[in-house]
Amino acid sequence: MDRALDPALIHRRRRIRVGGALLLLACAVLACWQLNRLLRPSVSAGDIVVSTVRRGDVANTINAAGVVIPVHEEVVASPVASRVAKVRAKPGQLVKAGDILLELDDREIVLAVDTLREQLAQQENRIATSKLELEQKHKQLTSAIELLELDLLSSRALNERNQKLRQSGLVSGENLLAGELAVKRAEIQLRQQRELIADSRRSTATSIAAATLQQEILKKQLAQQENKLAQAKVAAPFSGMLTSLVQEEGASVAVGQLLARVSELNNYRVEASVSDFHARLLAPSQEVRIEQNGERLQGRVHTVLPEIQNGTVKLLVDLDKPDSPLLRNKMRVDVSVVTAHKNGALVLDSGSAFNGAGRQAVFAVQDGVARKTTLQLGSSDGKLVEVVAGARPGDRFIVSDTKAFARLDTIRITN
Repeated sequence: MDRALDPALIHRRRRIRVGGALLLLACAVLACWQLNRLLRPSVSAGDIVVSTVRRGDVANTINAAGVVIPVHEEVVASPVASRVAKVRAKPGQLVKAGDILLELDDREIVLAVDTLREQLAQQENRIATSKLELEQKHKQLTSAIELLELDLLSSRALNERNQKLRQSGLVSGENLLAGELAVKRAEIQLRQQRELIADSRRSTATSIAAATLQQEILKKQLAQQENKLAQAKVAAPFSGMLTSLVQEEGASVAVGQLLARVSELNNYRVEASVSDFHARLLAPSQEVRIEQNGERLQGRVHTVLPEIQNGTVKLLVDLDKPDSPLLRNKMRVDVSVVTAHKNGALVLDSGSAFNGAGRQAVFAVQDGVARKTTLQLGSSDGKLVEVVAGARPGDRFIVSDTKAFARLDTIRITN
């Protein structure tokens, strides 16, 4: 005979069945959740950079590549075609004004100097000889004039006596005429001698002037050669660092060839190259930011060079601290030219997720999920970027590189 089951047992079995069903349901839900996690794209929070929209000041900048150069730099060129006789310094060496850097072979210059000095001495002798000849000729002509003056006085006296005797009929007409002709002849000879003195003076003066001119030319040539002779000992033009030098003794050098370059220490500026696309935005006195290894220096645009080469515009930047210990000659730096300022704008940290200004697709982060949205971006100074539209203060966005999931609409962010 069957016995009725104990109600407690029945109740316990029912609870076991319900508990089993609930456990199976929980396992199914957990399995679905895990499957969803496996199939849904995700990114680790450590692999992305998230920035929060906030109010801040942003500058519109133009990026450029810069090179540190000395404010004062001089090159020393070869004065003549010669060869290097002796090298006395090394590149990178600190030098003082007047220090001898190298010596050129000066034998041809010395020979040219000696030749010019001889020619100059010849011209001096020629001038002295011309002056002496003029004095001697002047003495001779003066003596001849004095004799002619005596002859003229005698002829006039004789002519006057003949005229008185003619009135008495004691002198013939022929003798009177001969006396008058003698006076005229003496006057003509005297005038010719005086003109000859003037002509002689002019002729000698012309010769002396020509010789003096040649003498001055030779003096200038001699001074030029003596200057070349002095320059054959190549000296530092001022105190600084020797940045380059011809170092091979015996090497031939041409006229005007670079022999040495000396740069001033602790006084630098920056030469920057900017795309000619931005040329119309550049102007002197604009603020400039220079960065190197995380360090920032300030400066101002000094000159925008008018020439465009290979699609770039060059500009010279004066630094607020040209003697900064961070600077080295020929060091490459990042340059940002500030063209405008905006205060109190909505900003995000700049990152590789952004590409210039305008409408851009970005990922907004909320509750562990990044969803694609669109932002209108404006000015950027390399550190901050202006958010013109599409966000409010407190919104968070991924600012690091998002190319790996650019085609997705949502991304799960894992810890």
